[in-house]
Amino acid sequence: MAGNEDKKEEVLDLEMLRQGELGEMEEKEFIKRVVVIGAGTMGRGISQLVASKGLEVILIEKDEETARKSLELLEQSIDEEIARWTLTKSEKKAILSRIKTSADLNDAIYGDVVIEAITENLEAKKELMRKIDEICDPKTIFITNTSALSITEIASATNRQDRVIGMHFLNPVPKIPLVEIVRGLKTSDETYEFIRRFAEMLDKTAVEVFEYPGYITTRIIVPMINEAIHILMEGVATAEHIDTAMKLGYNFPKGPLALADQIGLDELMAWMETLFRELGESKYRPCPLLRKLVRAGHLGRKTGKGFFEYPQNQPMQP
Repeated sequence: MAGNEDKKEEVLDLEMLRQGELGEMEEKEFIKRVVVIGAGTMGRGISQLVASKGLEVILIEKDEETARKSLELLEQSIDEEIARWTLTKSEKKAILSRIKTSADLNDAIYGDVVIEAITENLEAKKELMRKIDEICDPKTIFITNTSALSITEIASATNRQDRVIGMHFLNPVPKIPLVEIVRGLKTSDETYEFIRRFAEMLDKTAVEVFEYPGYITTRIIVPMINEAIHILMEGVATAEHIDTAMKLGYNFPKGPLALADQIGLDELMAWMETLFRELGESKYRPCPLLRKLVRAGHLGRKTGKGFFEYPQNQPMQP
């Protein structure tokens, strides 16, 4: 009798295992291919992340040359990770095999979801949304990666406002475990739930945000970085000492000025201008020194120079 009971338990265990495997398969099946529009720093990072989870990616840029260069920059970035022992050559091969580049916006039709990651400009994003709204299936969900702009206003350019939502990834996308999922005024509960499951597929911890300028992370980090830039401009301390004080005094892994260089000073200034315009508070007004560096083309890590110098970095696409 004991033998029969053991066999029954084994059968039950196998059945539960099969059901679990089927559940995982169904979870993976609901999204097979992701279209990413915009192959700048964020677009490349999102593409790498999505491809690393076994999904196909179509990365769309404005022309073939820019698309080709973006893939080279992505490969270069992955090689740097391999040099730091955080990725292997076989993982690199698998990731790149799943990413196809395109210069044809009509290829957006092939995505189960479409992620726009173009420049932080409201009119440019609305114009893109208008175009892909005509191209894609009416049921396709559009995701915007904006850091501070209104999801509701971006969605207003489409005929699917209930299917437009924000996913604010932070840079570097493959490494930061957080994503803010931002609801627009008309974003449906079904859309939110679908994208929350997508975030789980990407192994991201998602926080739900109801639309407001700057969301959570941008609104908190911008005033701190802006104040650090003012301290530097006023000659209170050097950039190195400002960052050292914040790292050792508050246990920050990275100082505010190095973080600004990582974000990109042009991107950071765009966030500040959006927050200042929307909220009207002086703490969001870009420091004159930040404007000066942006005008000079010193945009941080991607150009090799910002508040600090990065001689090992070749100029990259903003």
